[in-house]
Amino acid sequence: MFLSIIAMRILQAVPTLLGVATLVFFLLHLVPGDPVDALLGETAMATDREALREALHLNDPILMQYGHFLQQLWQGDWGTSLINHRPVLELILERLPATIELALSSLTLALVLALPLGYVAAKYAGKTADISAMSFSLLGVSIPNFWLGPMLILFFSVTLGWLPVSGRGSFENLVLPTITMGTALAAVLSRMARASWMEAMNTDSIRTFRAFGVSEHQLWWKHGARLAAIPVITMFALQLGAVLGGAVITETVFDWPGLGLLTIEAIQRRDYPLVQGCVLLIASFYVLANLIADLLSMALDPRQRHHNS
Repeated sequence: MFLSIIAMRILQAVPTLLGVATLVFFLLHLVPGDPVDALLGETAMATDREALREALHLNDPILMQYGHFLQQLWQGDWGTSLINHRPVLELILERLPATIELALSSLTLALVLALPLGYVAAKYAGKTADISAMSFSLLGVSIPNFWLGPMLILFFSVTLGWLPVSGRGSFENLVLPTITMGTALAAVLSRMARASWMEAMNTDSIRTFRAFGVSEHQLWWKHGARLAAIPVITMFALQLGAVLGGAVITETVFDWPGLGLLTIEAIQRRDYPLVQGCVLLIASFYVLANLIADLLSMALDPRQRHHNS
């Protein structure tokens, strides 16, 4: 049954990815700027500029360029970078491990922070512990990455000299970007964990278990946690996709050589094929995250399996 659900979700994802690819293609071509300027400079001779535009098919009608783009995608060809003259997929695969490393470390930190905070806030709802936990969550949601990152650099790198300012290569380089992304994710997950746990503990099944004398520890961490886990896991899986989009800001702040920084560099240089490839991959991760969320929800809740069958 899972295989049929996976196949159905993949088929549903095709129009989504096609729509993303189409939107990105036309938006890029509407943005002011010319990739020829990035390649030759604004002082290049008009004949050289025109020859390059012909070579890159930039003089073709936009619908013809779009058709060529779709044909390449259908053949599994993501195109060639206008700046580096290397296959787009090759450039993306070089940068992807750095983004995955940052994403996994950020999601791990988010879980380590969010689950205890959500549990404490739910169990002591309305009390000081709940207010304190949710205040941290509110701060995490409110503080943007582009502000938190530089503040962490200013304090831990410039003032104290404990951690590197930027780059990748050691555990120390990973600490500040992980905190910048992980705390924001933890804030969202902790609020979801609190709400889900409180809702789960007020269900009829929990009341029945309590009437049969089941201990509070088991009620909270065995039965309640199972019910609360469904929306939390769904949110966590969706954050897996969102983390790649959010990495654009964090990687730029810390000069982290991942997919986000590559996307920014490609946009600045008007490297159409590379931008399209980066955005398409990020969209694919969103689709994959939704699929993972659906499958995990069905694994935890049998009612959803019957609903989707």
